[in-house]
Amino acid sequence: MNIILLSGGSGKRLWPLSNESRSKQFLKVLEGDSENLQSMVQRVWHQLSNTGLKDATFIATGKSQEDIIKGQLENEAGLIIEPFRRDTFPAIVLAVLYLYSIQKKSKDEVVAILPVDPYVEDSFFDRVKDLENVVQRSDAQLALIGVNPTYPSSKYGYIVPSRYTSVKDYFSVDHFIEKPSEIQASELISEGALWNCGVFAFKIEYILSILEDKGMPVRYDEFLKQYETLEKISFDYEVVEKTKNIVALPYDGYWKDLGTWNTLTEEMATNQIGKGVISKESKNVHLINELDIPITVLGGENLVVAASPDGILVSDKEASPGIKELVSAFDNRPMYEERRWGGYRVLDYTKLTEDREVLTKRIQIKEGKNLSYQLHDYRDEVWTIIKGEGEFIFNNELRIVKPGDVLQIKSGDKHAIKAITDLEIIEIQTGSQLIEEDIVRLYMNWEDIQENVLNIKKA
Repeated sequence: MNIILLSGGSGKRLWPLSNESRSKQFLKVLEGDSENLQSMVQRVWHQLSNTGLKDATFIATGKSQEDIIKGQLENEAGLIIEPFRRDTFPAIVLAVLYLYSIQKKSKDEVVAILPVDPYVEDSFFDRVKDLENVVQRSDAQLALIGVNPTYPSSKYGYIVPSRYTSVKDYFSVDHFIEKPSEIQASELISEGALWNCGVFAFKIEYILSILEDKGMPVRYDEFLKQYETLEKISFDYEVVEKTKNIVALPYDGYWKDLGTWNTLTEEMATNQIGKGVISKESKNVHLINELDIPITVLGGENLVVAASPDGILVSDKEASPGIKELVSAFDNRPMYEERRWGGYRVLDYTKLTEDREVLTKRIQIKEGKNLSYQLHDYRDEVWTIIKGEGEFIFNNELRIVKPGDVLQIKSGDKHAIKAITDLEIIEIQTGSQLIEEDIVRLYMNWEDIQENVLNIKKA
């Protein structure tokens, strides 16, 4: 069996902690195995390991999430990178063709598609294993997992069973209903309907047949070349709604969608993360503070208070699902990003003139990690080392840097740094285009940099 985890989204419902590069699945607010907090994606990856599914799993994601996934999962996960955002149908097809063309999986193999962030028990992934057996022994084109509802919710979609076809461990699907009223939801539950948790499986040959009918490429490389021109369309709309033969497996364990602040805070490991105080008089208050200044909550009730470099939220928990609409117009660059080597926080940004900007960052590089050997076309940089020691390569020359060292880097200068110990740098950028895309990476790994840069210099 093959598993594809879909990792995308901008996470606006969990603003200001989530942004374009750090969606909800990467927020470290859940209880871990030790004293450290863990994110949703880390929790799911651990569960896949517990149930023997990790080695069969790939994560389909976009370029903006590549670094943070590699960092949080310590490079354990195989990634299938979507070069442009094109919704779930192109993303799933790209992943399936990667398995078929690059991994050489046969047409008869089963692929299960899961969201990257379900909040479930390990038994859920044991149920995922059952999808393979159902797809192989039934004539269904799609097999889904549906959650037995615990209450009539208007927040979820429902899988409605056929009244005429039923077997012991799965049933045929008649139709779907998306987010009904609570009254309608009660009626659906009485008819045996299940919550749709976005998990489904199929044989690779089914996707290939759909592509052939559309006259689309069935080889990964050919599909990738056309990717930018593909229509943005969901898998539900393009495939699920048009598929006639669908079955569903019921799951009666714990399942929850942690997509909003009110649901996320119910599962958080603690009611306070970061600097601050919640007074004894406050009731049902959660404080999450990523800033270096304290926040005090006095006499609050049913509140979530969240602060990050991207903004500050104070919201009634029940009203918090409406945050997406309020902040949808915000188009600021992410002020905090987590990377495979550490992360950075934007301290200040100023536009001096039409063609001159100044951006100040605080960069943290973990011991043993490195920035790539790179150059920039449109900006100069000044680095001030404030903590730790590192190896700095500048235009093919190596030196050791320590706190107090100031490094001048002009546009076009090739440079890289590796942390001997945990390293912190204040970086001041000046130029006409201060964007993350202004970077030419020559070598990523320190071993490659040493072999291809320093050895050449010695020769």
